This record gives sequence, C-alpha cells and structure tokens, in this order.
Amino acid sequence: ADRLKEDAAALKLTTKPPAPPPDVKTNNPVDQRARRAAKPAAAASAAKSSTPWSYTGEGAPEKWAQLQPEFRQCGIGTRQSPIDLRDTIKVDQERIQFDYKPSSFSVIDNGHTIQVNVAAGNGLTIMGRRYELQQFHFHRPSEERINGRQYDMVAHLVHKDAEGRQATVAVLLERGQDQPLIQTVWNHLPLERGDTYAAPVPIDLTKLLPKEQGYFSYMGSMTTPPCTEGVLWLVLRQPVQLSQQQISVFSHLYPMNARPLQANSGRLIKESN
Repeated sequence: ADRLKEDAAALKLTTKPPAPPPDVKTNNPVDQRARRAAKPAAAASAAKSSTPWSYTGEGAPEKWAQLQPEFRQCGIGTRQSPIDLRDTIKVDQERIQFDYKPSSFSVIDNGHTIQVNVAAGNGLTIMGRRYELQQFHFHRPSEERINGRQYDMVAHLVHKDAEGRQATVAVLLERGQDQPLIQTVWNHLPLERGDTYAAPVPIDLTKLLPKEQGYFSYMGSMTTPPCTEGVLWLVLRQPVQLSQQQISVFSHLYPMNARPLQANSGRLIKESN
C-alpha cells in the first residue's frame, strides 16, 4: 500500500496539465505584458497628426507642439520668437553690412504666407560672419512688437551662414505711402496657392530697407514649425511705409498669419544707440 502511494505521488509531480487551445486566453503575466506592449506601439505610430499647422483652428499655434514629434520645440523651447522688444540695453551696435544687389526672383504662395526666393549672391555681414539670403516673406500683423506696439505687417528676410546658422532681419511695415518693391512682388503673385511665379524683372532689396538702420538684436527661434532655436534676430527699428491698398492685397490672401508673443525668459535684448 505504501509503495502504491509513493508511485501515485510521483506521477502527480511529473504530469503536466494540457496546454490551452490557441484561442483561449490565460492569466499568464508574460502574455498579458505582451498584449499591453502592443498598444503603446500602435499609439506611437499614430503620434504624427494628419492636421497641418496653421494660425487658426485645429492646427493653431498653441497646438503646434502636439502635431508632429519634430515640432516639440514650439512648446518646450525657452528661446522662442516673436517677443515684445522692451527693457532693452542701449549700446553701440556695429552696423549691419547689407550686400544686396538687383537680382532675379520668384514668388510662391506656400499656404502660410507669400514667400519671395531671390537669386544667390545677396547677403549680409554681422559679428564677423557672412549670412546668405535664403528668402523673405510677410506676416500680418507684425509678429514682433516694440514696447507693446504692433505694426500692420512685417517682412522677414531669412539668411544662413556656411555652417547653417540663421540670421533673420525684420523690417516693420506701417500704413502710409506706396512701397515700390512690395508692389513689384504683388504684381507677380501666382494665381494658385502652391504655384511659383518667376518674375521677368529684377528686384533690389536695398529698396525695402529703411534709411535709418539702427536695430534690436536678440537670440530667438523660427516663428513657424519646427520653431528651431539659435536664430540671431535683427529687428530694424525704423518702420517702412506701405499703402492701405498694398496691405489689403496681402490681407485678402492672409487676414492673419502671426504667431502670438512668446515669453522673453530674461533674454538680453540690445538696441542701437
């Protein structure tokens, strides 16, 4: 009898329960972890929103950082633009050496603004570095402010040096007399959004600059996604006039395309004496 009991106990220890059929769920913690891990993977693939960035609605500036992973800087950056230029430090800033010449150009309505691409060879020198002009474009109203004052429009002239560092010149635009260079751009607007119009005439960007070229300088960012920081901003202090009709042409296409003000975050803002 004792021998039979021992054999029965041994049989119980060595016999495995039958495996459940493949379609039966178990409480195996390894299986549960695997199922849970599959959900974040699916969520990660959907992290990229199909909503395009814009200035209103679902793609508005306060949502830029959530639209694409590469737009995160728009929400977490500490050196973002535009800002209100106040509490400045007045110093003898070196003069910006503009090297602009009559050049061929093309105009594109890119869905966010009117952008002008100018032939190579235009640029500026500041702080011992030369920056080549990449393009210029417009915002309405002005994105930057001076002691709280916002202007009717602004032109941003985007430059890059040989190492890819960006310097952007802001020319503030206020209602007044006709501006010949801006009229030349408007004369060659493409008829369809997304199209490019190669103008048959040259453009001379010296005609867009104010006579007095004192400026504010600070370190900021691009004002559109991905909001990359490390941009040297040069905001010319004296505004340039354009007519109400010229403002109306742009506002017909883009009634408002300005990013809201960003925190100054204690940045040093220099102003020419």
